[in-house]
Amino acid sequence: MSVDTIRAVIHRRRTINPKCFTDAPVSDAVLQDLLAAAHMAPNHKHTEPWRFRVYRGDARAALGDALAEAYTQVTPPDAFKQKKVDKLRTVPRIAAATISIGMARDPEARVPEVEEIEAVACAVQNMHLLATAHGLGAKWSSPAFLYSGVMNSFFELGPDDRALGLFYVGHTDIEWPEARRGPLDACVTWVDAPADLAGNGSSGG
Repeated sequence: MSVDTIRAVIHRRRTINPKCFTDAPVSDAVLQDLLAAAHMAPNHKHTEPWRFRVYRGDARAALGDALAEAYTQVTPPDAFKQKKVDKLRTVPRIAAATISIGMARDPEARVPEVEEIEAVACAVQNMHLLATAHGLGAKWSSPAFLYSGVMNSFFELGPDDRALGLFYVGHTDIEWPEARRGPLDACVTWVDAPADLAGNGSSGG
């Protein structure tokens, strides 16, 4: 196992807008590979809360229409944007595959819901990294209206489950974007001794 290879894939992963996808199909074998990677994500109590539905072919248009209808249904008139409707209809049609991302709540609620959501996020990251290794563009889109549960039935999710977004996958021929991150030191604190603890009131002596 090459640490350099794994590091390179992690650093290369980017969100690629579906408008940059070509019309080349993504094979069943590759999609299955992405989903198998997602299935290996960590999850407490082995609840395996991720639920995916893969939309291809003519089903992509049906998905786009359902998304547009759901957005229209739950969006107040003063917040409604026709451009959003048009985008929701169009994007699934131009991606080679669109994978709905769902979280199925453990019936016994053995772990907090947030841990189930975190497990699904890990699963999506696995998919995204492997998509990068396959040379595919991918994007996790999370329209806020999905959180209302309006699409749960369409995605075959229960009332206690959550729709967490859409994962668009496709080939792309664009120049691969560069990473944009702030300095790592702004996000990390090293704590090696009690004196390093935040709010430590010890004056020594």
